[in-house]
Amino acid sequence: MFRCMNRTRFSGLSGLLQICGVTVLLIATSDIVAQQPDGNTWMQWRGPTRDGKFYGPEWPADVSADHLEEKWRIPLDKSYSGPIVTGKHVITTETRDRKNEVVYCFDRESGTEVWRHEWEGAMKVPFFAAANGSWIRSTPGTDGETVFVGGIRDVLVAIDIETGKEKWRIDFKEKFGTKLPSFGMVCSPLVEGDHVYVQAGASFLKLNKSDGAVVWRSAGDGGGMFGSAFSSPVFSRLGDLPVLLVQTRESLKVINDEDGTEICSRDIEAFRGMNILTPTIVGDSIFTSAHSGKGEMLNITQDGGGFTLERGWENKKLEAYMSSPVVIGNHGFLHLKSQRFACFDLDTGVAAWRSGEKFGKYWSMVTSGDRMLALDERGILLMIKANTEQLEIVDQRKIGNDNTWAHLAPAGNELYVRELEALVAYRWK
Repeated sequence: MFRCMNRTRFSGLSGLLQICGVTVLLIATSDIVAQQPDGNTWMQWRGPTRDGKFYGPEWPADVSADHLEEKWRIPLDKSYSGPIVTGKHVITTETRDRKNEVVYCFDRESGTEVWRHEWEGAMKVPFFAAANGSWIRSTPGTDGETVFVGGIRDVLVAIDIETGKEKWRIDFKEKFGTKLPSFGMVCSPLVEGDHVYVQAGASFLKLNKSDGAVVWRSAGDGGGMFGSAFSSPVFSRLGDLPVLLVQTRESLKVINDEDGTEICSRDIEAFRGMNILTPTIVGDSIFTSAHSGKGEMLNITQDGGGFTLERGWENKKLEAYMSSPVVIGNHGFLHLKSQRFACFDLDTGVAAWRSGEKFGKYWSMVTSGDRMLALDERGILLMIKANTEQLEIVDQRKIGNDNTWAHLAPAGNELYVRELEALVAYRWK
């Protein structure tokens, strides 16, 4: 993997190596890799390790009603936010009557409403995206004490999880004098340690989670065409240095967590700045893709006193849209802009296969062992085996009549689905 050259490459484990007399920093996904994440909760976008991996009980053989039963269903107004799950609560959002944003907390066992908190906040997205709706988009995050919710009008609201009372809020447009983003806030906040991170106000911000005070403001690229970033950040480390991987509308950046300075950056080709995927750490590299761009694996290298993001491989046929990939073994699995599904080798970028069948415009995916659950935006839940020879759909079932753009939330022996106009709890039998 490593070569005896002046230029060194980072690896996928935390620490330091001495190779041919050269000190090599190693990259890792967060401190949680040192311990088994909680499989009974799903408290942020894409789960505890922010990569769609589920650490709870093994799933049954299929998704039929014999194995996956509906536990309770609650009608709600429209939302694209994924639900989040603590030991006791399920949190979700809605845009009510195209006027107010509402955050709901439900009892996980019974579905009984515990509290709700709302504020005035709504807007219309550009006409060419109107078919996708003008609803709240950002998936909340929580540390188990406070819920952090991104409102569509570029606000972040902190709510006490036990009482539903507001602790603090920031209106980024008002605070920084930036324009209201045309698509609203899309980025899902990341909670790590004592801080919360979010792309807002045409920038990337680190905030104290106790009071919302800005620690630093970084990665300002003006928000790209139409403003507002779509992607959500990931916490990582370069050796002992904590860093954030963040994809703006124009580039992928590695940001120093201590002061917000940019360690390195690389432009990402995308139509109208539609860099939507969450960056995916794959060993010593970072995978990304974009609308009308390409799939590419990027390596962090050191050359002299600086760092760069260099392309390891690219594949134009791995062109994504809104769905983030999942990784199983040495292969990535990605729902494409073409609405097909693909499996590709992580070392080479070569596609092992692409499905002949087209699916919906969007999937959310979670993984457990060698299987995936994929929720198609048409309301179809698929169980897929990680077969590197061909697409192997183990089972599929239509679970709702509404569109399902929100991300799946597995927790323990349950599965939570935010349909466009309902929150539904399922239980594995």
